[in-house]
Amino acid sequence: MSGKLEIGIVGGSVGGLFAAALLTRDGHHVTVLERSRSGLSRRGAGLVAQQELITLLRDVGHDEAAEIGVVAKERIVLNRAGTVVHRDPTPQTQLSWDTLYELFRGLIPTDDYRLNEPVRGVVAAEDHAIAQLENGQDMRFDLVIGADGVHSATRRAVAPGESENSYVGYVTWRGLVPELALPPLARDVLVERFAFYTGPGEHALGYLVPGAGGELEPGRRRYNWVWYRSMPDADLADLMIRSGKSSFSSSMSPGDLPDELRAHLVNAAIHSLPEPFALAVDAEPEPFLQAIFDYVPPRMTRGRVALLGDAAVTVRPHTAMGAAKAAGDASTLAALISQLPLDAALAEYDRIRLPYGRSIADYGRRLGDSLPLRSDEA
Repeated sequence: MSGKLEIGIVGGSVGGLFAAALLTRDGHHVTVLERSRSGLSRRGAGLVAQQELITLLRDVGHDEAAEIGVVAKERIVLNRAGTVVHRDPTPQTQLSWDTLYELFRGLIPTDDYRLNEPVRGVVAAEDHAIAQLENGQDMRFDLVIGADGVHSATRRAVAPGESENSYVGYVTWRGLVPELALPPLARDVLVERFAFYTGPGEHALGYLVPGAGGELEPGRRRYNWVWYRSMPDADLADLMIRSGKSSFSSSMSPGDLPDELRAHLVNAAIHSLPEPFALAVDAEPEPFLQAIFDYVPPRMTRGRVALLGDAAVTVRPHTAMGAAKAAGDASTLAALISQLPLDAALAEYDRIRLPYGRSIADYGRRLGDSLPLRSDEA
């Protein structure tokens, strides 16, 4: 069993918070280093409840959070005309990313969640690790956990020379709309259902999630829409430049998209999507974007550094397993640290979680390949 440790976690999204909550509970002193200046509320949208996430909620004493979800009574597929062409009566529960983020952030001391602390690199050593902050400060820890997402700076310490993502040739646009902001036609078709549409270069889906405060009452919930679109690498770079970002950027937060480009997006929705989905896109004043990448590392630990969540294995959103995989990574790592000497715990974590992450990544690629998104254009 490891003694009480000084642990640094790079990245304060839900994966980092999962690990921070478990390790804090076990008596370790955890410092979360998050680059955002104001926090990450509304950076996510909806997610599907999976068993690893439900188990984690139980382990931290918050089983009830798994119930703060909206049940889609059926799954439907629309054609381009907006007609329902397939129904599946299987119900499915959707949770709110915001609710999880706020819950887990509340499980660690406020002073240990440090905003506006971007990390430029991590140094792995045999008996410690150093987080190098962009402000020039070096912070030494017994263990550094990289939970800093798809563009992880921590990866370079674990897999030097093998840390780059592979862009797959498409992006996902997202919106999170108050239920009553949907026009009646869209509400009539989409509400209470998990809806899908697939067309040339397009794949859209949507479902209800709880309101910003966890509200489940009809009329107080939010509609989460997701729109995958083919986008060659050069077009992605051009979009970023026109939005005032670096050509190497690959994501946009709510509010980043200029009004003119939002108008183009809405026009594209009108010409490409069934009307209910197009109306949902139009109802979102601040759509946000994520480019889709693949990455599987040769290893998940090196010295006293470990990777977790998308920083470790980046899986495509089609799997609906990203948050659950991060929860499983965090739970496994915390349990092993509580049972074994630290070096043995890290080796066992690598042995257990890397094959599992690789299997989910392979599944995501198969799902992506089944869609008409022309990933060969990357």
